[in-house]
Amino acid sequence: QVLLVESGGGLVQAGGSLRLSCAASGRTFYSNTMGWFRQAPGKEREFVAVISRISSTYYADSVKGRFTISRDNAKNTVYLQMNSLQPEDTAVYYCAADTRYRTVIPTTAREYDYWGQGTQVTVSS
Repeated sequence: QVLLVESGGGLVQAGGSLRLSCAASGRTFYSNTMGWFRQAPGKEREFVAVISRISSTYYADSVKGRFTISRDNAKNTVYLQMNSLQPEDTAVYYCAADTRYRTVIPTTAREYDYWGQGTQVTVSS
């Protein structure tokens, strides 16, 4: 069982920055692939970024160059640094954990088996 708790969301003006954190329970955090997804009102949940157990990263095209995912295994925490935020980034952001071994980095929601409760990010124009 993995418990994920996100924090760091809020209201920011366009062009601003936020850093999301996701604290995970459990002794095997270091072996999990961790992802960030987001869901805007009326839209499906979409992939944002992922970091593997060996810290390989991959990003959605819409956030590449603006967002950075990182992890601190000593703190059981994964981060999402979001810069140059735009109104279209407004969504509930979810942290997710994939505890299974894979040879391909997971980028779809169904590949993740644990989810946080989400944190709201609102970007005003």
